[in-house]
Amino acid sequence: MAKKDIYEERAEALLEPIAAENGCGIYDVEYVKEGGEWYLRAFIDKEGGVNITDCENVSRAFSEKLDEEDFIPDAYILEVSSPGLGRALKKDRHLEKSLGDEVEVKTYGPIDKRKEFVGILKAYDNDTVTIEEPEGERVFARRDIAVIRLTIDF
Repeated sequence: MAKKDIYEERAEALLEPIAAENGCGIYDVEYVKEGGEWYLRAFIDKEGGVNITDCENVSRAFSEKLDEEDFIPDAYILEVSSPGLGRALKKDRHLEKSLGDEVEVKTYGPIDKRKEFVGILKAYDNDTVTIEEPEGERVFARRDIAVIRLTIDF
């Protein structure tokens, strides 16, 4: 397992009770390097959405716990936020919760001369994701998908 995966797993385990104490759940945890800086990002969610106070409370408690455990040797920036309305569906649990919702699928390369598709998320498995477009069902190989996001309705 890569160090990134280990850090994310340990951070999520530390975050779980903190999020629960604050009436939230964990949407995702990621440890990424951007622009020469490491970031530990925790995305929290709850019914009706999270607010700035939720993020502040979880961030404060999570930061203290991370300082106690001190398992990440690199300097990093901690961010705690909502996954947002147009959230990326990265994990199977995200896909499961979003079955029946409208999604946008972006592919690495063109399929039928397009790289962006919008439809209702119908199914997924280890290898594929299926959406219902106005023209009918379209099945994507998961390896061909760059990102799947919920669409935003205004």
